[in-house]
Amino acid sequence: MNKRFLLTAGLIFGVVLAGCSNGTANSSDQTTLTYFSTATTESDKKAIQDAVKAFEEKHPDIDIEDNYPAEGYEDMMRVKMAADDMPDLFDTHGWSKQRYGEYTADLSDMDWVDRLDPALDEILKDDDGKVYAYPLNQAKDGINYNATLFEEYGIEPPTTFEEFMSSMEVIKEESDGEVTPLWINGSDKSAFGQYFDQFATPLLVTDEKNNYEESLLDGTFDWSHYTYLPEKLKEMQDKDLLNKDVVTAQIEQRDQLMAQGKIGYVFGGGSIGPAVESLNPDVKVGVIPMPVIHKGDEQSWIGGERHTVAIAHNTEFEEEAQTFIEFLAEPEMAKKIAEGTSLPAGLKDVDADNYFAEDYETYSDVVVQPYFDRVYLPSGMWDVMGSTGQELLSGSMTPEDVSEKMSEEYSRLREE
Repeated sequence: MNKRFLLTAGLIFGVVLAGCSNGTANSSDQTTLTYFSTATTESDKKAIQDAVKAFEEKHPDIDIEDNYPAEGYEDMMRVKMAADDMPDLFDTHGWSKQRYGEYTADLSDMDWVDRLDPALDEILKDDDGKVYAYPLNQAKDGINYNATLFEEYGIEPPTTFEEFMSSMEVIKEESDGEVTPLWINGSDKSAFGQYFDQFATPLLVTDEKNNYEESLLDGTFDWSHYTYLPEKLKEMQDKDLLNKDVVTAQIEQRDQLMAQGKIGYVFGGGSIGPAVESLNPDVKVGVIPMPVIHKGDEQSWIGGERHTVAIAHNTEFEEEAQTFIEFLAEPEMAKKIAEGTSLPAGLKDVDADNYFAEDYETYSDVVVQPYFDRVYLPSGMWDVMGSTGQELLSGSMTPEDVSEKMSEEYSRLREE
C-alpha cells in the first residue's frame, strides 16, 4: 500500500535520529522498503504510485513505502547522507555519481542493464562498470510553447535567442498584452534556476568559440561571461514579456493559464502537455530544443535521467529492492511509466508513445547535453542560481550583482 506523508524539518531529523529510514521485516513476514522520489507533479507521482501498487499486488510479501518530499528532498537527503542512513530506494535526480555515488549499490549485474539507453551511459555508469541507478525516464528539456497560439499568430518556433525574444514581442503585440509571452512560477526559486541552467549550456558550452568547459571545471571561470543571462531576464521583465507576478506566481497556476491560451512560453517539462490537454483539448503544447545564443552554434536538448531508483549500499534488503527494480524495468511497466510522465524511457527497447513524441521525432538529430550545474558547478549552486533570479526581478540585485554572487558562491562551495 502507498503511505505518503508530509515531511517537515522536524520530521526529517526525527526520522534520521530514530534510525527508521531503512526497510524492515515485520511480524507477518512482509518486508517493507522505504522509497523516496523527487516527483512533484500529480501525473508523475501517479505514474510511480500505479507502478508501486502493481508491484505490491504481484509481490504481496514486499511493501513499498513511497514518499514524495518535493522541495524538502535535497535537505532531507543531505541529513541522511551525513548519517549514512539512506532509504532502501531513492531518486538520484541527476546526481547518481557526483553526489550519491558512495551511497548506492552497484546494479551492474541486473538483467535490465544491457537494455540501458546508451545516451545515459556516461550519467549512470563509471569507468569501472558500476551502474548507480535505474532510470524510470530521461529528460529532454527545452522550452514548451502554445503551438495553437503560434499557429494563430504565424510564429515559427525559434532556433536562436534573438528569434526567441522577437517572438515574445509578437505575442505581446498580437494579443494586446492579454497573453504572457514567458510565464515563470517564480515563487519557487528553482523556476529561475531552470532558466539559468538551461541557457547556460548554449551560452558557455556548446559553441566552439565560446566554450568555457575547462575553466568551469578547474575553478578559474570568469563569471562576467554569465552576465548575459541575467541581463536578458531583466530585459524581459522591463519589456513586459514576463508575468507581472513573476516572483510570486505558483506552479499550480501554470496548466490552467496555458489551457486558457494565456501563456506563450514556459519551462514546463513533460507533464504540461497532458495536463493542458485534459483541461482544454483545443490547446496544443509543443516543445523545442534550446535556442542557440552564438551564431553558427547548433541547438541542443538539456537532459539526462529525470527520475531514477537507486538502492542504498547498506540496505538489509538488497534482493527485495532489486526485485522491485526488475519489475519496473519490465517492458510493459517501463512503457507505462514513460508514457505516464510524458518522457522517453531510459531503456533502448521501450518505445513510449508520449505527448511530445512528434516533437522529439522532428528534432531527433538534436544532441542531448547534460544539465549545466550537474557537470560544471559544485553542489549547492542550484539554490544560488534560483535565489539570484528572485532577487534580480524583485529589484534587489543588478545583472552584475548576480554574476558576482555566482562567482563568490562558486568559489566557496568548491572549497567545501
